[in-house]
Amino acid sequence: MLTAWLIAIPLVALVVFTAILAILFFNQLVEARTRMREAWLGTDKQLKRRASLLANLAETVRELAAQEHDILTQIAQACGEVMQAKGPEAAAAADRTLGHALGRLIVVAEKYPQLKTARNFAQLQEELADTEEKIAYARQVYNRNVTGYNTEIQRFPGNRFARWFHFKPAMFFTTAEAEARAVTVSVPAA
Repeated sequence: MLTAWLIAIPLVALVVFTAILAILFFNQLVEARTRMREAWLGTDKQLKRRASLLANLAETVRELAAQEHDILTQIAQACGEVMQAKGPEAAAAADRTLGHALGRLIVVAEKYPQLKTARNFAQLQEELADTEEKIAYARQVYNRNVTGYNTEIQRFPGNRFARWFHFKPAMFFTTAEAEARAVTVSVPAA
């Protein structure tokens, strides 16, 4: 009888210890995943804000440079893609498309002096430049949280629990090297 207790007590202690570890690691993983998702919401919000600003900027260009229908159509489509993007991978692809369209829009805007003097256009350009900085910051925060989350699910012994609870690595929000630089927007002097 005593021998059975001597075997049962360490086994029960091991099971309780393992359960406590599982709970602790599970909670750490959930917390890291929640921080990452929260950071993505901030990034997504800024991307959608930029898409909205670009739609307004395109409308201003449309009013003053109606013959630039092709670029305006591209911007409208790219803005729609950004607004509909679900998750970092889709948002990165839509963001690249929108970045290309923005570059073309800025080149088009340079051809029309009346745009440079339009107050609405200048204000939208300023807001766009500010939004580009916010996107860069939000992307940095998101990627930092992805790093923390991915580290948690890869570090021992958390990696064992992550596998048991089906935690998967998250994707970084990346852009191509040239596209990662903030878009230069020239604002006319008042």
